[in-house]
Amino acid sequence: MAKTIEEINEKIKKGKAVVLTAEEIIEYAADKGAKKAAQEVDVVTTGTFGPMCSSGAYFNVGHTKPRIKLGGGKIYLNDVPVYAGLAAVDFFLGATAMPDDDPRNKIFPGKFSYGGAYVMEELVAGKDVRLTATAYGTDCYPRKSLETYISLKDMNEAVLFNIRNGYQNYNVAVNLSDRVIYTYMGVLQPNLGNANYCSAGQLSPLMNDPLYKTIGAGTRIFLGGGVGYVVGHGTQHNPNVPRTDKGVPKMAAGTLAVTGDLKMMNPKWLRGTSFTGYGVTLTVGIGVPIPILDEEILRYTMVRDEEIWAQVVDYSEAYPQCIPGNLGEVNYKQLKSGKITVRGKEVPTSGLSSYLRAREIARTLKEWIETGKFILTRPVESIPSVDSGIVFKPLRERPIKKK
Repeated sequence: MAKTIEEINEKIKKGKAVVLTAEEIIEYAADKGAKKAAQEVDVVTTGTFGPMCSSGAYFNVGHTKPRIKLGGGKIYLNDVPVYAGLAAVDFFLGATAMPDDDPRNKIFPGKFSYGGAYVMEELVAGKDVRLTATAYGTDCYPRKSLETYISLKDMNEAVLFNIRNGYQNYNVAVNLSDRVIYTYMGVLQPNLGNANYCSAGQLSPLMNDPLYKTIGAGTRIFLGGGVGYVVGHGTQHNPNVPRTDKGVPKMAAGTLAVTGDLKMMNPKWLRGTSFTGYGVTLTVGIGVPIPILDEEILRYTMVRDEEIWAQVVDYSEAYPQCIPGNLGEVNYKQLKSGKITVRGKEVPTSGLSSYLRAREIARTLKEWIETGKFILTRPVESIPSVDSGIVFKPLRERPIKKK
């Protein structure tokens, strides 16, 4: 018998909801059977904790006396440049932004020891950061410079807004060349010296709702240790990829855009992260509740690591040169075993996404729901699925003729 989100919420409010994590549901459903489990279980919680570059935050810092128009000027937080193309005292900080004097890869490989993601972590930790700005001045906003310390509690709004998080599956990165390479998938040793992957596998949110039956715009989630919401599908959302018979994508597919109040978050779940030779990123904790509305949805949450396959891709040439194809497929049970076989060679594996932290997020979200601190929301719009016709396109370059 099908359930509704409203019915599940009533059980949550009464403390009677049955909530399991995406790990726990696997054995529970295997023991009870999918049909009975779907009747008994109300919510399955998921989790992921990994680097997510397309993250950022917008702020409103209030007006100075006399007023200053930061929009159109130059703004820095702890020497990290901030996007100033908004109104007088609104601005946006990107996770990958770096100080102007950072040497980048001029001294290779660059260390990338500080950037926007670290500023966000420090703000969430309650620390003061240095705000410096210059403006061009107007009749109504005459001030032309500003230098002050500021913290989250001083701001009117501080909102995390991430345009691409929670990737549904991803590549396994290897290096076929004879030199060490430095990538967003970490340091890759030459001649298939290691393999790096980045997903929580069976705990990952979009792996448990592979066709986006329950997750959509307006879905309430665990975000950065606080409560957030799904805005909609994220950038590079690519639902039309090869999938298993159970709908699980075999390569990078769906993504989420998410938002939440930065003031309610915890630095444990928002961490500035440096990738040697590549840059700065933000490691984000996300947990999504899956309402068990029927047996079909329950069956999706029964997915196991051995049923989730990923493409092994060479990052020394194939990836940077956009050469299609792969070096084979491996599943997440194999990846988590610590070794895979590529071209007949045993290759050690390492995950950039923390499975232990993902498990903790799923358990935390479970506790929030069981104690009535967190109720579910009905999406106001679905995420585009395999029938949407969406195809991820490369940039079509049109050379500009010089006059």
